Amino acid sequence: MKKDLAELFAERRSVYHLGNKTPITERQITELVAHALKHCPTAFNSQSARLVVLYGEYYQKLWDIVLTELSKVVADDKMPATIEKIRGFAAGAGTVLFFEDQNTIESLQKKFPLYAENFPKWSLEANGMLQYMIWLALCEAGLGASLQHYNPLIDDEVKLVFDLPGHWQLLAQMPFGSIEQPAEEKSFLPIEERLKVFG
Repeated sequence: MKKDLAELFAERRSVYHLGNKTPITERQITELVAHALKHCPTAFNSQSARLVVLYGEYYQKLWDIVLTELSKVVADDKMPATIEKIRGFAAGAGTVLFFEDQNTIESLQKKFPLYAENFPKWSLEANGMLQYMIWLALCEAGLGASLQHYNPLIDDEVKLVFDLPGHWQLLAQMPFGSIEQPAEEKSFLPIEERLKVFG
């Protein structure tokens, strides 16, 4: 049964304990991702977002890269907790990698110099919308996910291993899978402190 947007807004949470059991197929997940990518709004219809969806051994390789790179910068006494956290992501079913094509952004800056300084900001805003669209779509499909940011630590190795263009800038990683442990309770500030209405 389809959920309405208000339900999805409330239900979407950061889920860190993932499993590889999914209520829909990898193909269906990929179709959800592609649909969001196609229809996400972008400034000047730039369509500068680039995505990579990883399953199976490719998915595992990503989190191996993350762990390897973290081991170079994380203190020894912090590594056990770090390993546990990364294993939680690696236990899932897949990961979406979010990129922005810097060539597209630079081309727009040259074509529309009046707005040159804004195009990088607008591209980040659009990518954020895309991330949220995909997160909601995964939630609606019964999958848990979270948004991670191990970039720029992993950027070079990810591009090398997956043979990705150098002008793709990695922004975020979204591991997803079955929800093996629900998210913790979330607290909220009074809405009156955050919302003003005039008129």
